[in-house]
Amino acid sequence: MDSSKMNRREFVGVVAAGVAAAGLAPFWGANAEGEEVQRRIATFVCDVTPPLGTPIYSSMQPLEVIEHPLLAKGIVLEDGGGRSVLCAVDYCELCNSLHDFYRERIAEAAGTSVDRVAVQTVHQHTAPLADSDAVRLMEAAGGPVPGPSVASFEAPAHTIAAAVKEAVSRLAPYDSVGTSEAQVERVASNRRVPIGDGKVGFRASSCKDPALADAPEGLIDPFLKTVTFAREDKPLAQLHFYATHPQSFYGDPRATYDFVGMARERLEAESGVPQIYFTGCEGDVAAGKYNDASKEAREGLYERLYAAMKASVASPQYRPARDAVWRRVPLRLEPRNDESCNEADCRASLADVEQSALSRIGSAMFVSWVERIHRPLELSLMRLGDIAFMHLPGEPMVEFQLYAQSLLPDDFVAIAALGDCGPAYICADRVYEEGGYESRASHSDPGAEKLFRDAIKELLQG
Repeated sequence: MDSSKMNRREFVGVVAAGVAAAGLAPFWGANAEGEEVQRRIATFVCDVTPPLGTPIYSSMQPLEVIEHPLLAKGIVLEDGGGRSVLCAVDYCELCNSLHDFYRERIAEAAGTSVDRVAVQTVHQHTAPLADSDAVRLMEAAGGPVPGPSVASFEAPAHTIAAAVKEAVSRLAPYDSVGTSEAQVERVASNRRVPIGDGKVGFRASSCKDPALADAPEGLIDPFLKTVTFAREDKPLAQLHFYATHPQSFYGDPRATYDFVGMARERLEAESGVPQIYFTGCEGDVAAGKYNDASKEAREGLYERLYAAMKASVASPQYRPARDAVWRRVPLRLEPRNDESCNEADCRASLADVEQSALSRIGSAMFVSWVERIHRPLELSLMRLGDIAFMHLPGEPMVEFQLYAQSLLPDDFVAIAALGDCGPAYICADRVYEEGGYESRASHSDPGAEKLFRDAIKELLQG
């Protein structure tokens, strides 16, 4: 056939047939119009560390030391359905309308819809706790605002968008996706330690109480999961998923990506392959059993997590690339309304300039959650064949991660939590009877467990 007489679709079809005959068919997919397009990938990274002098969580003191730069890292995928973006930010939280703002800027930069963009925080506690709605509430209440400005929260979104836009110019073919996992030794432990009478003790990210430290690990997900994007079995990007609070210390004016970032960046430096890390359902999981806040303990956490990452990337099981298929499910949770946490008390607290910085900020964040409650949260899923990338809001307890994996036992389910962190902790109902930190810090009423489980089930099996 004379190619000069072909229309565009016929010509692309001939090219696609030739590519398939050459054994390269996995590079290609079809868009909504049935036209063939390549499956391509690019990675991006940028520095989103606040300037020195910016109040930083969790001390809320002016930032004095940048031990490690805080990074935003991710991938852009392009296939027959368009472009997709997965992004992990070395921040503690992005909440409510600010989380939407980040997704919108990234979607614009990638030339795609917000529905195909997932932004999660890694949740280091040596990084911004970002809720621009809460800042506006404190500004409206009068008096000094004990934290960063709205502009300082929004500026990194533009930095990430610029990195995404540049990445789009570097999109390159990939033909396979691999999965692997490795058990992580002596890092995660459940924070809620039974102490009798139906109550629990709190084993935080660092713990110096021998009785709590010596208690069993409790319920965790011990496996780090890895997804590798490759061309001709050469890795182009590797995404890791693991469930634990990712901090070894907190409370001083220092920025760091902490032990999870240390492991991530070491593996990238050694392998030459971009490494991206996502935190799973860590609401009741931390490193306290194995961390006494010493430098030696932090080094051990880093080394053991790095060892698991290295073991996982050593043995990916590849399958041909597939187009990304997205699914979303809305979730509406009722705001907390009891003696521990309610709107009236929090409004009074955020307006009281005599309150501590963290108390005012925490109260403002609860009120910002109450004011957005009419707008549902979103759970999303990106599927690449039998690989399911699940993106969840808030800080869910680890049992929700294990539940989600049980619903698709034959698939590889990689879970990233800490998307929109407006709801804070998402707890099992029993937690409100047992007490403990998570129940006090949750923004949602008891009853969230069933709503969340139902949304997970609909997302994965709908």
